[in-house]
Amino acid sequence: MPLVVDVPLNTAIADLDEALRALLRRELRRHGFEGVDVAFDAPSKEWSGKLTNPTVDLFLYDLREAGLRAQGTSDEVRANGTAVVTPPALQLELTFAVTAWTKAVEDEHRLLSQVLAILFSYRRLPPEVVEGALDGGALLAEAETSVGRPREEKADFWTSIGGQYKASIDFVVHTQIASGAAFVRGPEVRTQTVRTRISDGPARTMTEFHRIAGTVTDADGQPVADAWVAVPSAGLWTATGRDGRFRFDRIQPGSHSVIARTATGGEAQAALDVPAGTVDLTIGAKPARSRRSS
Repeated sequence: MPLVVDVPLNTAIADLDEALRALLRRELRRHGFEGVDVAFDAPSKEWSGKLTNPTVDLFLYDLREAGLRAQGTSDEVRANGTAVVTPPALQLELTFAVTAWTKAVEDEHRLLSQVLAILFSYRRLPPEVVEGALDGGALLAEAETSVGRPREEKADFWTSIGGQYKASIDFVVHTQIASGAAFVRGPEVRTQTVRTRISDGPARTMTEFHRIAGTVTDADGQPVADAWVAVPSAGLWTATGRDGRFRFDRIQPGSHSVIARTATGGEAQAALDVPAGTVDLTIGAKPARSRRSS
């Protein structure tokens, strides 16, 4: 399958910054915290020394793949005889160190308490603060958040950024990045003809055998794995794979009945014309004639 890479424009982290800024400003104003700035700078001594207003700082200090969430399956879309297989999205954890900065310690603690309550309450970002994102906010609206323990000793954290130790909250956003890579598979070969004859016999002794493939799906179009599929007239049977596909070899020309049955008792039947047709069966659907190849 050829690999096609078309990397989309991605502003996920910047969109997340704007969404968090909008959320905090809105919720802080509701409780009288007017004039509070929201920043995303490294809270170093040089930065903090230039502050003139009360400030909430969300410094993104860790970004990594979410190991426990990194399970996923490729997405396959079929159309016009081809299949496009897209790898699963990259699952990410973005960790912010959240601090409050005011002139008085008491005011700082009040502000930090309110920010903690806001971040803990919104396990998902509300639609109204993500609607301006590049993708319409679809990915950010699905992002999950949590207030968790730091990934490292905070004394080392403050030393590394050139700041002075300060109480902080670790805020984690779980989101994903879609892949710009896709594998394109061409039209599926579902029939094959094999002609045999006795090597020293006349040409009329030639016998044709055909290979026929198909799929078994449920009423929702999802593949049915481990379904029993049989062609009684040919004395052949097989089982579907995880993708719902099956294949028969050495079927002679003519009209055959194909039967599919699941372990739960679901059944489907279709007529197959060999060599002209292919067959797909849908469990629970009415029997259908096979489609003729063009």
